[in-house]
Amino acid sequence: MPDINITLPDSSVKTMPAGSTPQQVADQIGPGLARAVVVARVNSKLVDLNTPLNYDCSLELFKGDSTVGHDTLLHSTAHLMAQAVKELYPDVKITIGPTIENGFYYDFDLEQTFSDDDLARIELKMKDLAKADQEINREEISTQEAIELFRDLGETYKVEIIEDIDPKETITTYTQTNFTDLCRGPHVSRTGKIKYFKLLSTSGAYWRGDESNKMLQRIYGTVFASKEALKTHIHNLEEAKKRDHRKLGKELELFTFDDEIGPGLPLWLPHGTVIIDELEQLAKETERRAGYQQVRTPHLTKGKLYEKSGHLDHYRDSMYPAMDVDGLDYYVKPMNCPHHHKIFASSPRSYRDMPIRLSEYGTCYRYEKSGQLFGLMRVRSLQMNDAHIYCTREQFKDEFLDVCQMYIYYFKIFGIDKYTMRLSLHDKEGLGKKYINEPELWLKTEQWVREALQEGNIDFVEVPGEAAFYGPKIDVQVWSAIGKEFTLATNQVDFAVPEKFNLQYKKEDGQNKTPLCIHRAPLGTHERFIGFLIEHFGGNFPLWLTPIQVAVLPVSDKVLDYAGKISHTLQDANIRVKLNTRADKIGAKIRQAELEKINVMLIIGEKEEVNATVSVRRRFEGDLGQMALSELIADLTTEINTRRIAHSEKAEAATE
Repeated sequence: MPDINITLPDSSVKTMPAGSTPQQVADQIGPGLARAVVVARVNSKLVDLNTPLNYDCSLELFKGDSTVGHDTLLHSTAHLMAQAVKELYPDVKITIGPTIENGFYYDFDLEQTFSDDDLARIELKMKDLAKADQEINREEISTQEAIELFRDLGETYKVEIIEDIDPKETITTYTQTNFTDLCRGPHVSRTGKIKYFKLLSTSGAYWRGDESNKMLQRIYGTVFASKEALKTHIHNLEEAKKRDHRKLGKELELFTFDDEIGPGLPLWLPHGTVIIDELEQLAKETERRAGYQQVRTPHLTKGKLYEKSGHLDHYRDSMYPAMDVDGLDYYVKPMNCPHHHKIFASSPRSYRDMPIRLSEYGTCYRYEKSGQLFGLMRVRSLQMNDAHIYCTREQFKDEFLDVCQMYIYYFKIFGIDKYTMRLSLHDKEGLGKKYINEPELWLKTEQWVREALQEGNIDFVEVPGEAAFYGPKIDVQVWSAIGKEFTLATNQVDFAVPEKFNLQYKKEDGQNKTPLCIHRAPLGTHERFIGFLIEHFGGNFPLWLTPIQVAVLPVSDKVLDYAGKISHTLQDANIRVKLNTRADKIGAKIRQAELEKINVMLIIGEKEEVNATVSVRRRFEGDLGQMALSELIADLTTEINTRRIAHSEKAEAATE
């Protein structure tokens, strides 16, 4: 058998017999890598470790702790779980098992509901199957062969999936011992490479997310390359439960939902409204300095406007049904874009006016399926931190970069240390269907965005096939203090819709020109962003953002008058204060203030009244002694006005 040359990432070359596998290459390099490697990339294509190499090629090997390797482990473990469930419950029908962030799930059609005891049994079975070190083999078959295979196995859901695939396509299956599943791969080559996993929870899920379909049983799990990584993840999950925005939102009286109002329609309570107001104030200050102009638009609009913009064609399923008004179709507003286009078009524009930046804090309404609603993260009523920038092509890069830098400015304020910009691009196959059919403009605007990010030294990754229908976009992903990932906001380029609306500005030579439009919402929706902040801070908001900034705690009724004067003075200084006049002992009052996560407590006794002072206590710091009220107000005002998060850093350290 002839030899082949395999080029590794360090440019070294290994000569191996033709037909050698990536696993065999890893074996040659060393036993540590041989044990840890889970997947390979051959000439830019991800492949299984048991794939024969029959020609000269480049080879990259990935361990389980890499991003690519972890995803392979997750996918392979989902199949291992499906195998275990199938062996324990032979009548079960399997459906799909995708990966999710740091985890996976698989949906099963089974009459019984999985209990905690069932999960324990399944996990034990998975461990047995992993220890058996079964070989996992990939096979390519025709669509018809796949239909016959899974029909014979009684897997009707798999048959339904295959019937939706183009008959000309090749189908791939993966088999481990007596279990075969439908999958594109890649997978680990043997089940023995799957070691550190945990089944986490169960839930119901409709087949294909459609409420008219059968309810299935979903099992969630996770896997990591090491025992330590799994332990850390489980710890973070426990911490996440404590920080769940739904739990803390109720405890801190931030928001609520009511069945008579409707699912996905939050009611903001006074404390939550304070946070919204503070965020809006921050955004308005920032935007004012950046040259934005505030506008307002109605909640209801004729359907023809959305026909013109293309939203009815592309987003009708996410919009509420039309209502008849004077014989015409009207819709509640799902987005602000077309309204801002109309404001731009309301006056003649010159190149001297450009760029024009229009900002709005309007409410939009989107129909989310009931099964997809989740606290503040997926709602039907959204308060948008929205704006549209109309600019010339010469101004585009600077404007786009300024928006990205505004994101980074906000990240520093909120202590968001980990984030990534995802440049979402179009794909050629979607032109004229999923995307506006302007191939040259797509390539041009994508390159402009790419160059803007590069010139600003902003790290980004490119993701094909996830652009908006009218242009490329940046999806901003952020991670909370405990490593939980959130999709925060988008920054979108629109090269198509302004032309549909005949938006024009006069150039220097008197000719009319269509502007480019940038859609941006750095704080996303207030609902999602506040949900993120609740979990990010664990409810321990920095002083400027917390609903009640100071608790005034009189030791006894004898000092109520003095305590009342203290409260009024703080209020006059624009500090949010709560006076506790209950007959409780001071220890109980302090505990209550701690439970309410109030940052500053002022202990007021007879000594404080005589000395005209206050005794200061801060969460995570303890007692700070007596202080003149004027001095305290000056310190607190500085901390609030500068939007410091030092307190939150102490809070984070205290919980570790």
